[in-house]
Amino acid sequence: MPLLNKLAPSRSLVRLRIALTVFFALDGFLFAGWVVRIPAIKEQTGASAGDLGLALLGVSAGAVVTMTLTGRLCARFGSRPLTVAAAVLLSLGIALPAQTHSPLALGLVLLVFGAAYGGINVAMNSAAVDLVAALRRPVMPGFHAAFSLGGMIGAGLGGLVAAGLSPASHLLVLTATGLVVTAAAGPVLLRSPSPTGHDGTGRAASPGTRADERTASPDGPAGGPERLSRRTRRLVVVFGVIALCTAYGEGALADWGALHLEQDLGAHAGVAAAGYSLFALAMTAGRLSGTTMLERLGQTRTLVAGGVTAAAGMLLGSLAPTVWLALLGFAVTGLGLANIFPVAVARAGALAGPRGVATASTLGYGGMLLGPPAIGFLADWFSLPMALTTVAALAAVAAVIGYAARGAADGDTGEGNTMDEGTTVEGSMDGDTTVESTAAERGGGRRSPVGRASEQRCRAEPR
Repeated sequence: MPLLNKLAPSRSLVRLRIALTVFFALDGFLFAGWVVRIPAIKEQTGASAGDLGLALLGVSAGAVVTMTLTGRLCARFGSRPLTVAAAVLLSLGIALPAQTHSPLALGLVLLVFGAAYGGINVAMNSAAVDLVAALRRPVMPGFHAAFSLGGMIGAGLGGLVAAGLSPASHLLVLTATGLVVTAAAGPVLLRSPSPTGHDGTGRAASPGTRADERTASPDGPAGGPERLSRRTRRLVVVFGVIALCTAYGEGALADWGALHLEQDLGAHAGVAAAGYSLFALAMTAGRLSGTTMLERLGQTRTLVAGGVTAAAGMLLGSLAPTVWLALLGFAVTGLGLANIFPVAVARAGALAGPRGVATASTLGYGGMLLGPPAIGFLADWFSLPMALTTVAALAAVAAVIGYAARGAADGDTGEGNTMDEGTTVEGSMDGDTTVESTAAERGGGRRSPVGRASEQRCRAEPR
């Protein structure tokens, strides 16, 4: 069990954590509000099922392209300004689909919406990685729990008002809500001092430096970030694959879980619809308890236990002979998957900053896109229950990779996290953190006499 170094956070860190939590919740709230109006917008645009599927690819295409770009923008301008800018664009973009009257126009505006969605996900996760390092507590699951709660609230309210409000009116209300929330929480995010001694760009900054007061780094062109070592890039991809394995299950259950309950087990339509809700509720509960779990178990045990639990739950959910056992399996799967994605993204961000978050998020989002069609093809070839067992298989793969990568951040990755001005952190997944070198020494790979004399060991939570 990792030793814990619980320091009382300053007021500025508490305010920053609250503001960032609000943006995670807003992201989930807005996206869920759009999702519940898809049937009405399909009817409005006269799109066939195939046309709608192609139009919805606009969200995916915009998100994937922008995730990669946002990682670079965060490295240059800071993650918190990008979070606020993307929240404004997301709030404005959500009103556009209801103004379209053809599948082509819908697809084009969904490119904008998807770009904003991908941008805010990378930016706010990058900001969260910095804050986790400053708090020295593994609070990343709490941010993702806020996203899940926001999504549940957005979907619930959307369902309630769907009968009384047109899609255009509903989405305009969401636009106004998003802009008001951004106006309230954005200044806190922008004005708070840098939480970790660096500004979200991967470069050292003096204590109290704000993201818009950075000086250019001499280490790269135009103040760009340092190049990542080949080993660090490989490790980031490893954690991205773990995120992919998790997101595959989320996408598959969202699209196929209810159909499995109704078609294969004869569940009533209402009970079948509750299947995914139960999965999402269990995932939210798991994320709310994720910080405590990480503090007690560390990251490696959390990843492995989560993967094994999800694999067992999904085997039960897909192969159970009764509806109630399948529902139990869905709930267990949600608990198991809950903290794998947040841990994987946090670990990638700890290794490589915003670029690491962008890579892991892009791979994870790719898994969510891959899940539904893969399940569909496998269901045609075999059966839907057998196809859903691939969710269990990939959860088990995530557990194996998590165990294999248990010492991933030990030793020389070529990169580190900045704790204070010029000091670099390299740590293990299980929470051991060592103050190894200064930023000035990092470039030449040598350690100064002052650095050797001041070397110290410290213990910190897994990030």
